[in-house]
Amino acid sequence: MYGLLFAVWSLVLAWQVAEHVRVRKSARVALRNRAKDISTTLGVVIKSQRRFGSLAFQGPLESALKELVGQGELTAVALLNAAGDKVASAGPVIDLEPKDLIRTGEHWGDQRVILANLVDLGANVTHEPGATNLTIILPHRDRPGSETNRPPPREFFNELDTNRQPPPPRDTASASHNVEGEGFGRTRGRGWGRPRPPRDGRPGFGRPFWMSEEDYKALMEKQGVHSFVLVMSLQSMLALCSQDLWLRSIIVVLASVSVVGSGLAWRNLGKSAELQIRLVRTSELNAHLKEMNLAAAGLAHETRNPLNIIRGMAQLIARQNDAPPEIRRQSAQIIDEADRVTAQLSEFINYSRPREVRRTALALGPVVAEVVRALSCDCEEKRISLRPLAENFTVEADERLLRQALFNLLLNAIQAVEPGGEICVVAARQGVSELFLDVRDNGPGVPPEHRTEIFKPYFTTQKKGTGLGLAVVQQIVLAHGWEIACLPNEPRGAIFRLSHLRLVA
Repeated sequence: MYGLLFAVWSLVLAWQVAEHVRVRKSARVALRNRAKDISTTLGVVIKSQRRFGSLAFQGPLESALKELVGQGELTAVALLNAAGDKVASAGPVIDLEPKDLIRTGEHWGDQRVILANLVDLGANVTHEPGATNLTIILPHRDRPGSETNRPPPREFFNELDTNRQPPPPRDTASASHNVEGEGFGRTRGRGWGRPRPPRDGRPGFGRPFWMSEEDYKALMEKQGVHSFVLVMSLQSMLALCSQDLWLRSIIVVLASVSVVGSGLAWRNLGKSAELQIRLVRTSELNAHLKEMNLAAAGLAHETRNPLNIIRGMAQLIARQNDAPPEIRRQSAQIIDEADRVTAQLSEFINYSRPREVRRTALALGPVVAEVVRALSCDCEEKRISLRPLAENFTVEADERLLRQALFNLLLNAIQAVEPGGEICVVAARQGVSELFLDVRDNGPGVPPEHRTEIFKPYFTTQKKGTGLGLAVVQQIVLAHGWEIACLPNEPRGAIFRLSHLRLVA
């Protein structure tokens, strides 16, 4: 069962790990798709910034790119030529050196990702038939020393639209302003400066006629836009992955708690089943012991009758007038042994008897005084001073069982003390509603190693003891819910204390 629970927990853990990996991959794919959409938008922006077919100026194009950078996840963009060199850029400087960027076209960092060659501008940007697809970026027109800054001749404008003739220039300064000024490449009228569709199957704009073939090829190699690089922020993707990781972690924790709880429940169930089996066996054993106890008690009771007959016959023999002294002495020994065995059988029957407690409000003083009177003859034989209870208390107890317990304790003390010893019964409050009852003597006391063994059946330190008197006392005490203990009596002797007797107002 534990192996099955561990297998289930392992499956849940593997499932959550696989799902989290899938979510991360899906987030990367979604980021790549968004980058492709952005690249398509950038291609449209580059196409809209072209002038004269395949030519575009760097200033307006970078301005348009800067407007896109910083919106959403796009943080930087760079336009590259066929050799992989930067032609135009917007945003922070992009490092194009990582090997994985050159090999796979993407480089994943901690907070950003660099994606390259998402759209091949040489094939996808321009769709006019017959026109070149390569976008060539011209530097700013106010840069001196560049051949590409040279304005096109007037004939270039005449070929834009044969049906519309450009208006004559007002003066040289005005014409120069129209060519080199802020309005270069823009139309002053509707449709001015735009290439018209191809006529008679001729291609559209390719190399501007004011450029030589060598200049145009050099410009294509250096300034021709072939692809670009995007830098995308990973904050949204990381937030999504972090949220998914927390969710998976909570699921794993809940699964762990469930597995541990199921394991503990299974363990408790196994222990409960084992305890039930033990209880059934113990109940059967108790029933068997009870039957044996009843059988032994019956046997002991039946044994006393022949012992009484033997005792009676020994007494008759001892009373005969013509009986020799030896016969009388042996008859007296038979009587003593019969009395000893009868006493043991009586103690055994008393010990095996079930203890049914019938609690009543009982005055403790009269009960102690009655037990002391019953043992007065034994005390007089050994000249023992037995002091009864000085203060009277009312307790809740079974009168017959309490009298028997006190009788056994006092008899045990009388047998333990030497002639001329002292025994006293003391009671005192123990808390508000309880008291304890002591039987104290100045005898030899009980060794510390025997103070817990002395209440076991047939354990005795006296020569003539049966070993059942204190065991019977313990039975009575436990049936009432009290406690009994053997304590040392300083400077000499022993104390048998009954505690937790309940007081009655």
